[in-house]
Amino acid sequence: MRIDLIALDLDGTLLDPEEQISKRNRDAIRRALECGVRIVLVTGRGVDLPIRISRELDLNLPVICCHGALTKDFGANRTLVHLPVALQYAKPMVEFAEREGLSLALYHEETFWRLEGSQVFMEDMTGPNWKEAKTFGDVMHEAPTFIRFLGQRSVDAMQREFGDWPLAFRYETWGDFIECAVLNREASKKNALVRLCADFQILPERVLAIGDSRNDVPMLRWAGVGVAMGNAAPEVKESVRFVTASNRDDGVALAIGRFVPDTQKKPA
Repeated sequence: MRIDLIALDLDGTLLDPEEQISKRNRDAIRRALECGVRIVLVTGRGVDLPIRISRELDLNLPVICCHGALTKDFGANRTLVHLPVALQYAKPMVEFAEREGLSLALYHEETFWRLEGSQVFMEDMTGPNWKEAKTFGDVMHEAPTFIRFLGQRSVDAMQREFGDWPLAFRYETWGDFIECAVLNREASKKNALVRLCADFQILPERVLAIGDSRNDVPMLRWAGVGVAMGNAAPEVKESVRFVTASNRDDGVALAIGRFVPDTQKKPA
């Protein structure tokens, strides 16, 4: 079966451990595009990084960001889908976090916010797309795209208070560090990819999806070919039929070469 679209996660997948894209991965993507395959980035990150990478790689599909809560046509600067956390849920969660001194970040109007003087846990929590506020009430006038509880204490407190609310909870771990993104219950990478493929009339069996995290599993299982990275957790690898090399060893390029064989043909 021909592959018509490739869905790529970023962190731990297309990006290597130094958050770079290897030459081999870039070349494989270029060859896939030349063969007429569409490529979409599907990530938990905000819009800025996937838009920048899409432009670098000459991709022309919208980007799926924020764990599937936001799909953006960056060429037209138009939001296609936005599934925020309703204020009736977001407001009490944020107020609780501030009152209890929990570590929290807010993604609102395509900007990340944290409280003044709050701890920076990861490198991606700095830069021009991050701003500080004295209180989240100063900036959260509309429903935020998602909320991030950072660190074990904050995640545990959130689970105790709000774990039974009708929301989606996306957990990520890096060594001993854990965070939880709280989203609209309809927001997921899989759901966003299903909508995008329907818009372009692409059948699921003609989709190659590559990822490494637990949050990628529904997307990988929906796609006709779902491939887990070699650096993925064991339960992620066990959930799909195919496993490629790690993000340090050009796993994306190897998967594209295997399942999009036209990319292996030498030019005439």
